[in-house]
Amino acid sequence: MKLLIKNGRVIDPSSGTDETLDVLLADGKIVLVESRIEAASTPVIDASRLVVAPGFIDMHTHVREPGHEKKEDISSASRAAAKGGFTTICAMPNTNPVNDSRRVTEYIVAESRKRSIINILPIAAITKGLAGEELTDMADLVAAGAVAFSDNGRGVQNSRVMKQAMERAKKLNALIIVHCEDSKLSEGGVMNEGQTSSRLGLPGIPAAAEDIMVSRDIILAGAAGARVHIAHLSTQGAVDLVREGKRKKIQVTAEATPHHVLLSDTALEKRDPNLKVNPPLRGADDVKALHEAIKEGVVDAFATDHAPHSREQKEVGFNQALFGIDGLETAVSLLLDRLVSRQIIPLMRLVEMFSTRPAQILGLRGKGRISAGADADLTILNLHQEVTVDVRTLVSKSRNNPFDGWKLRGVPQMTIRGGRVVHPFDYSARS
Repeated sequence: MKLLIKNGRVIDPSSGTDETLDVLLADGKIVLVESRIEAASTPVIDASRLVVAPGFIDMHTHVREPGHEKKEDISSASRAAAKGGFTTICAMPNTNPVNDSRRVTEYIVAESRKRSIINILPIAAITKGLAGEELTDMADLVAAGAVAFSDNGRGVQNSRVMKQAMERAKKLNALIIVHCEDSKLSEGGVMNEGQTSSRLGLPGIPAAAEDIMVSRDIILAGAAGARVHIAHLSTQGAVDLVREGKRKKIQVTAEATPHHVLLSDTALEKRDPNLKVNPPLRGADDVKALHEAIKEGVVDAFATDHAPHSREQKEVGFNQALFGIDGLETAVSLLLDRLVSRQIIPLMRLVEMFSTRPAQILGLRGKGRISAGADADLTILNLHQEVTVDVRTLVSKSRNNPFDGWKLRGVPQMTIRGGRVVHPFDYSARS
């Protein structure tokens, strides 16, 4: 298989490249990146006025399979990801059964190879059953294909267990991804604790519930010499803790979601259950702190925390609705429009946070760069095209997306995985 992409604006944060170049792909790899490439009888994609970036990676996706296939499955998640511009997503372990064994990890790996049009990489549980008490066999799970470990959605409350997890991860050079929440402080809360929750009369989740656990996990990672990644950072206090951890040379990285970056808790005035997330949308000062942290590099990556739910689970009133946003198909356009178009961050930074840094954090060799020998995973962006979000057109099985009707500028025009165009789904390159 060969494919030639011509005249694109190639942006590669790994080398600092931002110039018009051609890119030749063959047998799933990037073969050549030069100003003018001629390749007879090779299908050509004209990328004039388009941006060619390393394939985007989502470190935080709920694929829902096995066990919750009515919400999402490997096939539908992969198509949603491809449409959203992602060539690789990482599947969180809160499935049924939980991904806490070689059997489940190998199932996800095998089924993804059969049915996914993009790369789906399993993240395994830190503790058995996500119960927070007994460590999984992390070495066996790494051997089976797990790329990281997380008790996502619950967080390990037992500090002794988390200390043991950090020490085990250090020996394996494995990444620990932490959902930072003190469950006793957040218990019963449905939104951020503050003036808005008081005005609406809704039980709040204090920022301290996140800050306390971020502090603990950075301390434990530093003591063990382990790598820890803070999922869906949302508070000013947590941002400051990550910044200080980096200053102390602790191996801490962090991600932020589009909804935490773009929205504050005042968006909940209408009590839209599609805006009910955990951690919750925070205050305006927290959003501002996230913007500054993104500019500084304190926040390393963008991640969707794609959490599809059925209509029945969301349309039951705000207090009873499940937490989560269906976000794979809108994340890139949201951030292109609200951060890049408005010059809050440069395009190079957005590409870095969606590709190069996630690849580095996860240790994915061959990904996150555009150079000879790298994997032929590319995301092609149209910065000029305008789109209006319409949840009826989502290819995800779920529709719990709060951005319906938003008018955005900038879209993923094409997604290429392993040298093959996987979005648009009906595309056929011309020779």
